Amino acid sequence: MSALLEVRELRASYGATRVLHGLDFNLAEGGVTTLLGGNGAGKTTTLRALCGMVARSGEISIGGRSIARLPTEEIARLGVAHVPDGRGTFVRLTVEENLELGAISRRDRPAIATDKERVFGYFPILRQRRGQQAGTLSGGEQQMLAIGRALMLRPRLMLLDEPSFGLAPRIVRELFDILAALNSKEGVSLLLVEQNAALALDLADHAYLLETGRIVFSGPAAEIREDEKIRRSYLGY
Repeated sequence: MSALLEVRELRASYGATRVLHGLDFNLAEGGVTTLLGGNGAGKTTTLRALCGMVARSGEISIGGRSIARLPTEEIARLGVAHVPDGRGTFVRLTVEENLELGAISRRDRPAIATDKERVFGYFPILRQRRGQQAGTLSGGEQQMLAIGRALMLRPRLMLLDEPSFGLAPRIVRELFDILAALNSKEGVSLLLVEQNAALALDLADHAYLLETGRIVFSGPAAEIREDEKIRRSYLGY
């Protein structure tokens, strides 16, 4: 598969504090890649840097087009959807209003309505809650809404930051089954940051291990999953 996302010498900082120290990685078109590592490794910062949300340098391209100097809203228009940690729903707006915000850059109203039905197909509970204020949803429902809102962008690439955090195991399994379906049936490429390494490696086809802002190991997810030394040294299981 050809590369959809190509990253070279990516550095990122918060003020004077350098967090990323020259990352190089690719994500295949239609692939699922996971970034693994402990707290403070730089995983969330990597996703934010790709979206232009932190100070950064280096080269980033999507489908061969450089996005390294584009603002966040232009990157989104190219089909990069970010599902942040903490879900990022607009708690005072309804479920339906949140979904419509996901399509704010679009003008094709009939297609937007079709995509809203598509989201409800993946997440039937959101249809039942469509007029409900997002802040009154359960944690799992809010995560579903965050993913649904990202889908309204019609993304080529979805960046997911800790989608399982704080959720019951049954809800986590349901969410990951939906992510797998989005990838296999609709061809949405996924870049996943996830503390549950075993779950992430089951979904992904490729993995990168980060430590203090540097990539220390990369390879096929299946190989990393079976490597006991790597699992014990870096993944804690």
